[in-house]
Order: sequence, then C-alpha cells, then structure tokens
Amino acid sequence: MTSRVRRPYNRLVVRALAAVLLVAALVPFAAASDSDARAAVDAFLARLGEVNVTDLAIEQTLTLFDPGGRHPQSSGEQRVYVKLPRRQRVEQTIDGQTEVRLTVADRLWVRAPDGKTIEAPPPGTRDATQLLVPFRRTGADLLAEWKVFGVRDDASYVTRSADRMVTVIGARPGERAIPQVWLDPERGVVRVVTREKLPQREGVLDLAFSEHRPLAGGFALPHRQEAYLDGKLVVRVIVRSAAVNTGLDDALFDPEALRRGR
Repeated sequence: MTSRVRRPYNRLVVRALAAVLLVAALVPFAAASDSDARAAVDAFLARLGEVNVTDLAIEQTLTLFDPGGRHPQSSGEQRVYVKLPRRQRVEQTIDGQTEVRLTVADRLWVRAPDGKTIEAPPPGTRDATQLLVPFRRTGADLLAEWKVFGVRDDASYVTRSADRMVTVIGARPGERAIPQVWLDPERGVVRVVTREKLPQREGVLDLAFSEHRPLAGGFALPHRQEAYLDGKLVVRVIVRSAAVNTGLDDALFDPEALRRGR
C-alpha cells in the first residue's frame, strides 16, 4: 500500500479509536418518544453504578482494507492509553512505521516515524473515545457530547439488532446515513454513524462495536471492531488485551516528554 492510500485509513483508525463492528441487519422496529433517548442513556449509566475507571490500556491488532473494502491490504499494531478526563495516547505501527498521537483536551501532538514531534491542528474527525468510556458524566452530559457528532436528542426509536433490543438515538426509522448512536442497555454503544469531512468530500463513517467483554463492574469493552466509509470496510480491529486502573504514568500524556522521545 502506498503512503498516499494509507494515510486516510490511519486517520480513521486513530481518531475513531480504530473501533467498530459488522452491523447487524435490522428487523421490524417500534417507534419511541423523544424522551426515550434520555431515559435510555440514564438507564445505562445507572447500570454502571459505582464503577470507577481512572485509566484504560488497550493492545490491539488492526487490518486495513483496499479502497473497495474487499481485501486486506495492510496490518499493524496499536497501543491505546486513556486517562480520564480527556487524555489519550495512541502508539501505532503500520508497515514498520511507528507514529504516536497524543491528545490532551482539544490539543493534538504527533510524533512522526522520523522522530519529529509537532503540535498538529485539531483533527478533522471527532474523537469517539468518550462514546465508549462514559464515566463521570450524566445522561444530559452524554447527549450534549453526542451533539458534537451531529447526533440529535429529539429523535429516537427502538429496534432489534443481532437479537438484542437497542435504542437508536439521533434518527428516525429509515434514516440510515445521518448521525446516530445505537445504545444497548447492557453493553453500551454498539454502533455510531457520523458524517466526516474527508480531503475532497464528506463521507458517512459507520462504526460498529461487538464482542463485548466485562472489564470493570458493569462496564464492557468491545473486542471486535469495524469501520465502514460510505458502506465499504476500511479497518477491522481485534483487541488482544485490555486493563483498567493500572496507574498509567502521567508522563505518557506529557507533550514535552513526547518531544524528548518518551
């Protein structure tokens, strides 16, 4: 794969946490009132109870697909470190080239494969981390954050996906290509659809999360993830290991330490 083709895929991998799963086919749905969006989020957060997660460390394997979404074209490894609130580090190696991306609040630093570190402009795509790690927020907080992705809080419905009932927030029945979050009452977010600005156009990014496994209390982490761009598979991610509350060193999230090669 040439670097010209690979870079757009890398952006999707990093900024969407390289996560998503094969979307299950929909079966008949039932309409829901607008208030059900808030009720569904509140119920899920209540299920988390007193779970206390301060940091998260993930090791995963990713596979990038050809532009047609049919054949694997490249593969790599990722280490993702998250420290609440709003700190994230992604160490990614693809085709022998390692890049480190450090996000602190709304600022981004990148250490390129040649070792040079720069502060980069805010990413064009939005970071989906907080969709998967919903701690320390209320239902109103989450709905407000999802609005950043274009997800409306005045539209929702209930449907069945993969033999489980989910609440679709941000869309009405039949609306497939507008921003929306699919929320499973036990597993949390299982699908996210957003519209993202690409170098030459706007595209529909469809993220699917599956194979959830318990990680801490009522919090489950998806171990298989796939991303589709305009209906074509671009990346598949398989989580190899995940751990919470390991006491991640603050230096991992220090831009100056990153410049020094840490």
